Amino acid sequence: MTPYQARKEFLPFSPPLIGEREVAAVAEVLLNGWLSSGPKTKEFEEKFKAYVGAEAALALNSCTAGLHLAVLLNGVGEGDEVITTPLTFCATANVVEHAGGKIQLADIDPETLLIDPREIEKRISPKTKALLPVHYAGLPCDMDAINAIARAKNLKVIEDAAHCLPSKIGSKFVGSSENLTVFSFYATKNITTGEGGMITGPTAMIDQARMLALHGMSRNAWDRFAKGGTWKYDVPAPGYKYNLTDIASALGVVQLERIDELYERRLKVMRFYEEAFAGNRFLLPLKTRVGVQSSYHLYVIQLNLEMLSIDRDRFMSELSERNIGTSVHYAPIHTYSYYAGKYGWTPESFPKAYRAFTRMLSLPLNSKMDMRDAADVVAAVEDICAKFKR
Repeated sequence: MTPYQARKEFLPFSPPLIGEREVAAVAEVLLNGWLSSGPKTKEFEEKFKAYVGAEAALALNSCTAGLHLAVLLNGVGEGDEVITTPLTFCATANVVEHAGGKIQLADIDPETLLIDPREIEKRISPKTKALLPVHYAGLPCDMDAINAIARAKNLKVIEDAAHCLPSKIGSKFVGSSENLTVFSFYATKNITTGEGGMITGPTAMIDQARMLALHGMSRNAWDRFAKGGTWKYDVPAPGYKYNLTDIASALGVVQLERIDELYERRLKVMRFYEEAFAGNRFLLPLKTRVGVQSSYHLYVIQLNLEMLSIDRDRFMSELSERNIGTSVHYAPIHTYSYYAGKYGWTPESFPKAYRAFTRMLSLPLNSKMDMRDAADVVAAVEDICAKFKR
């Protein structure tokens, strides 16, 4: 057997793949003089809407902004409860708190790490207003079951699809349903605008979101400052500053046009991992749901700690020493001091999510990687497993 040799250069966990087309598109916007939300943002919205098959779409400066608007538009207010998963980025829960609501958590399916519909049903109370499922790592939730629960209990549904472009349920893209659905274009996402997001859903609700996203003004800058526009506007509601700039949208348009190419590059790495780790008794990859297409945003594994002499954090340190970048997605919501203190939660309040957290890590998976990078990751993981096996 060839002795293990660590790669010489550090492999970042998830850098974006930016090329000359993106640079040229941004430069064109910089030179044409319209930098804030305008024609390029409108183009981005229209192309995104067409791609996922949504009724309407609104570009925003973050996924968090979209989640906040979705919570407000679905009537969540003081004392209303929203059920979501413990295994998500803190923004999912934070926006509910910003609206005056309270979060309730429903534990996960330990094989997929997605929110378990059976656990959702256990958490519903007379105060429950909405369900906020999170499509995790690119894998869509069981929306048939979740939507059925919502219909039966007269609840709203908001889909956190920060990881889910381009994911499908059956033949339809996530984002094409009647639920308000929110995407992220953060720097590590499958397509990026640096910072940014998109919310999709029914036209009437997206129109309301558009008004709230720009101070509550009845006319945006594109309407006011274009030829034939007027400075006059009303403010029917106190809104926010959530709009996306044309600079960011120019980047987004090109990235969206390249999405199939970027996805295929990511898919090759994913398949390489799956084949290389098949049968590895030290690792447990996520189980894939039947009838869906994952965006493969993350490659998450859980360690079989009973067969290793080190814990998850040491495993990640060993990978770093071998020049492999990693991350954890995520520390569960109920372990953060604010939420633990407010709701009285302990780590074991949601045992499946907490157990998964102590064993999970995300390996590099991005469109910039090539097969040599993927082979270096596999070799490093296998070397650590061999060195620290019980």
